[in-house]
Amino acid sequence: MKRVLFGMATFFLSYGLLSPSGAVVDRVVAVVNQEIITFSEIEKWSRPFREEIRTEDRLGRQERLQEVLRKVLDKVIEEKLIEQEARKSGIKVTSKEIEMAIEEVKQKNKVDQEGLEKALASEGLTFETFRKEMEKRILRAKFVHSAIKVVGKPGEKELREFFQKNVDRYRVDESYRPAHILFLIPREAAPEEIRRIRRKSQTVLGRIKEGADFGKMAMEFSEDPSSRNEGGDLGFFKKGELLPALEKEASKLRIGEVSGLFRTELGYHILKLLDRKGGTLPPFEEVKERVRADYYEKEWEQAYQQFLSKLKEKSVIEIKL
Repeated sequence: MKRVLFGMATFFLSYGLLSPSGAVVDRVVAVVNQEIITFSEIEKWSRPFREEIRTEDRLGRQERLQEVLRKVLDKVIEEKLIEQEARKSGIKVTSKEIEMAIEEVKQKNKVDQEGLEKALASEGLTFETFRKEMEKRILRAKFVHSAIKVVGKPGEKELREFFQKNVDRYRVDESYRPAHILFLIPREAAPEEIRRIRRKSQTVLGRIKEGADFGKMAMEFSEDPSSRNEGGDLGFFKKGELLPALEKEASKLRIGEVSGLFRTELGYHILKLLDRKGGTLPPFEEVKERVRADYYEKEWEQAYQQFLSKLKEKSVIEIKL
């Protein structure tokens, strides 16, 4: 059920920001046009990610917290700026719009009202808090879409140039043959156990980087019973068929290359790309409308970033880190 809250995290930036003791110390971390942002505003969306941060060694944890803190704060500042402008604009959010958005969350996650409230409670959130944040999200979205306009339509030349620069987006029937070594993390694993598993997986990765045979390491250490005896070989997968995190890593690798250590809901993984095939490029005319949509998305994102830059330039922002 954490998928409900992970969906929320994409626009509320959920990262764990803890003191070394694990306690939350509330304080003002920024002032945006005389409106404050407190540490607790950031922390309340952090719960799904705390355990992963705690598994880092002390030095790594402190560095990670500083990096995450600034990224989260930057995003919260942007959201605060947009909310301020949205309130000035007079745009309103109706109860019906909020209810429709909440129903969409329920449908996507296949839960009823009780299931949603239980999932929120497991993350330390109330339904009322969730509802208020949904209202803010809708307000920001309505304002942004009213304020940002992409001027002009791309011609044939612009679309073809975009297509040629981004051909990998449009290749079809590409398939990957990855092998992996899985180090399972039990659902109720304590932080110390997670740290132990991570250290073990880092040791195995180190041996592979030093020249140890990946297949033999998989047969000895992998906890995936379906692929362990095959040296971790998962077989061929087309795009969209593999666990998204694994596909993301596989798409980055060249044949024969080994990934770094990464974590999924199952545990820690080390991935090796054994083979790749397919990847035919369709004619431009066949994907023209998709290219047009992608081009528009790129233009809109650029306009959005310019809009944010102008907001920041005319605002008084004080960072208290």
